[in-house]
Amino acid sequence: MIHHERTLDIDATPDELWAVLGRFMHIDEFAPLVKSVEALTDGEDGVGSKRRCSFENGSSVVEEVTEWEPGRRYRVRLSEMDMPLHEAHAELAVEPLGSGRSRVRWGMDYRVKYGPLGWLLGQTMMKMMMGRILDGNLMGLAEKVRSNRVEVQVA
Repeated sequence: MIHHERTLDIDATPDELWAVLGRFMHIDEFAPLVKSVEALTDGEDGVGSKRRCSFENGSSVVEEVTEWEPGRRYRVRLSEMDMPLHEAHAELAVEPLGSGRSRVRWGMDYRVKYGPLGWLLGQTMMKMMMGRILDGNLMGLAEKVRSNRVEVQVA
Protein backbone atom coordinates (compact mmCIF):
# COMPACT_ATOMS: atom_id res chain seq x y z
CA MET A 1 0.00 0.00 0.00
CA ILE A 2 1.13 3.51 -0.76
CA HIS A 3 0.52 6.05 2.01
CA HIS A 4 0.01 9.73 1.30
CA GLU A 5 -0.98 12.31 3.88
CA ARG A 6 -1.57 16.02 4.21
CA THR A 7 -2.09 18.13 7.33
CA LEU A 8 -3.37 21.63 7.93
CA ASP A 9 -3.36 23.65 11.14
CA ILE A 10 -6.67 25.50 11.41
CA ASP A 11 -7.80 28.28 13.74
CA ALA A 12 -10.68 26.23 15.13
CA THR A 13 -11.35 23.94 18.06
CA PRO A 14 -11.72 20.20 17.52
CA ASP A 15 -15.44 20.59 18.28
CA GLU A 16 -15.85 23.22 15.55
CA LEU A 17 -14.07 20.98 13.06
CA TRP A 18 -16.02 17.87 14.07
CA ALA A 19 -19.27 19.82 13.64
CA VAL A 20 -18.40 19.75 9.91
CA LEU A 21 -16.45 16.47 9.59
CA GLY A 22 -18.93 14.52 11.72
CA ARG A 23 -21.70 15.23 9.18
CA PHE A 24 -20.47 12.31 7.09
CA MET A 25 -23.17 12.56 4.42
CA HIS A 26 -22.35 16.22 3.73
CA ILE A 27 -18.73 16.20 2.52
CA ASP A 28 -19.95 18.05 -0.58
CA GLU A 29 -20.36 21.15 1.62
CA PHE A 30 -16.59 21.64 1.73
CA ALA A 31 -14.77 19.22 -0.62
CA PRO A 32 -14.41 21.22 -3.85
CA LEU A 33 -14.44 18.29 -6.29
CA VAL A 34 -17.45 16.52 -4.75
CA LYS A 35 -20.50 17.54 -6.77
CA SER A 36 -23.06 15.57 -4.73
CA VAL A 37 -23.44 12.87 -2.09
CA GLU A 38 -25.98 10.06 -2.04
CA ALA A 39 -26.56 8.49 1.37
CA LEU A 40 -26.53 4.71 0.95
CA THR A 41 -27.46 4.01 4.59
CA ASP A 42 -29.95 5.51 7.02
CA GLY A 43 -29.52 6.46 10.64
CA GLU A 44 -26.79 8.02 12.69
CA ASP A 45 -23.34 8.44 11.15
CA GLY A 46 -20.77 5.92 12.35
CA VAL A 47 -19.28 2.52 11.55
CA GLY A 48 -21.18 1.04 8.60
CA SER A 49 -22.37 4.39 7.19
CA LYS A 50 -22.04 4.48 3.39
CA ARG A 51 -22.15 7.31 0.87
CA ARG A 52 -21.61 7.66 -2.86
CA CYS A 53 -19.63 10.75 -3.79
CA SER A 54 -20.12 11.99 -7.34
CA PHE A 55 -17.54 14.28 -8.91
CA GLU A 56 -17.65 17.06 -11.50
CA ASN A 57 -15.97 14.80 -14.10
CA GLY A 58 -18.82 12.25 -13.91
CA SER A 59 -16.93 9.66 -11.84
CA SER A 60 -17.96 8.44 -8.40
CA VAL A 61 -16.77 6.42 -5.42
CA VAL A 62 -18.51 4.65 -2.54
CA GLU A 63 -17.09 5.25 0.93
CA GLU A 64 -17.96 3.09 3.96
CA VAL A 65 -16.97 4.02 7.51
CA THR A 66 -14.82 1.29 9.06
CA GLU A 67 -13.70 3.19 12.18
CA TRP A 68 -15.45 6.09 13.94
CA GLU A 69 -14.25 7.97 17.01
CA PRO A 70 -16.60 10.95 17.46
CA GLY A 71 -14.80 14.25 17.85
CA ARG A 72 -11.47 12.67 16.91
CA ARG A 73 -11.25 10.60 13.69
CA TYR A 74 -12.83 8.30 11.16
CA ARG A 75 -11.58 5.87 8.52
CA VAL A 76 -13.35 4.81 5.33
CA ARG A 77 -12.91 2.05 2.76
CA LEU A 78 -13.37 3.16 -0.84
CA SER A 79 -15.07 0.91 -3.39
CA GLU A 80 -16.78 1.12 -6.78
CA MET A 81 -13.99 3.50 -7.82
CA ASP A 82 -13.52 4.93 -11.28
CA MET A 83 -9.76 4.84 -10.65
CA PRO A 84 -7.07 2.22 -11.38
CA LEU A 85 -6.94 1.08 -7.73
CA HIS A 86 -7.23 -2.38 -6.20
CA GLU A 87 -8.12 -0.90 -2.82
CA ALA A 88 -8.06 2.40 -1.00
CA HIS A 89 -8.71 3.75 2.48
CA ALA A 90 -8.89 7.31 3.76
CA GLU A 91 -8.58 8.61 7.31
CA LEU A 92 -9.42 12.02 8.75
CA ALA A 93 -8.21 12.96 12.21
CA VAL A 94 -8.42 16.08 14.36
CA GLU A 95 -5.77 16.88 16.98
CA PRO A 96 -6.05 19.81 19.41
CA LEU A 97 -3.08 22.19 19.38
CA GLY A 98 -4.32 24.52 22.13
CA SER A 99 -5.35 28.19 22.01
CA GLY A 100 -8.34 27.39 19.79
CA ARG A 101 -6.22 25.75 17.06
CA SER A 102 -6.31 22.20 15.71
CA ARG A 103 -4.42 20.07 13.24
CA VAL A 104 -6.42 18.10 10.69
CA ARG A 105 -4.70 15.10 9.13
CA TRP A 106 -6.15 13.57 5.96
CA GLY A 107 -4.42 10.42 4.79
CA MET A 108 -4.88 7.98 1.95
CA ASP A 109 -3.64 4.39 1.68
CA TYR A 110 -4.03 2.83 -1.74
CA ARG A 111 -2.81 0.01 -3.94
CA VAL A 112 -2.65 0.70 -7.67
CA LYS A 113 -3.45 -1.91 -10.33
CA TYR A 114 -0.93 -2.98 -13.01
CA GLY A 115 1.90 -4.42 -10.86
CA PRO A 116 5.26 -2.62 -10.83
CA LEU A 117 4.10 -0.09 -13.42
CA GLY A 118 1.08 0.66 -11.22
CA TRP A 119 3.32 1.09 -8.18
CA LEU A 120 5.39 3.63 -10.12
CA LEU A 121 2.22 5.39 -11.25
CA GLY A 122 1.04 5.45 -7.62
CA GLN A 123 4.30 6.96 -6.39
CA THR A 124 4.34 9.70 -9.02
CA MET A 125 1.17 10.85 -10.78
CA MET A 126 -1.28 9.43 -8.21
CA LYS A 127 0.57 11.07 -5.30
CA MET A 128 0.54 14.43 -7.08
CA MET A 129 -3.18 14.08 -7.85
CA MET A 130 -4.02 12.90 -4.31
CA GLY A 131 -1.99 15.76 -2.84
CA ARG A 132 -3.98 18.35 -4.79
CA ILE A 133 -7.28 16.72 -3.79
CA LEU A 134 -6.37 16.46 -0.10
CA ASP A 135 -5.04 20.04 -0.02
CA GLY A 136 -8.25 21.29 -1.64
CA ASN A 137 -10.38 19.35 0.84
CA LEU A 138 -8.43 20.71 3.82
CA MET A 139 -8.68 24.29 2.56
CA GLY A 140 -12.39 23.81 1.90
CA LEU A 141 -12.84 22.48 5.44
CA ALA A 142 -11.06 25.50 6.93
CA GLU A 143 -13.24 27.85 4.87
CA LYS A 144 -16.45 26.00 5.85
CA VAL A 145 -15.57 26.27 9.56
CA ARG A 146 -14.89 30.02 9.11
CA SER A 147 -18.20 30.52 7.30
CA ASN A 148 -20.06 28.60 10.05
CA ARG A 149 -18.62 31.05 12.60
CA VAL A 150 -19.82 34.02 10.54
CA GLU A 151 -23.32 32.50 10.30
CA VAL A 152 -23.45 32.03 14.08
CA GLN A 153 -22.24 35.60 14.72
CA VAL A 154 -24.82 37.07 12.33
CA ALA A 155 -27.75 35.09 13.77
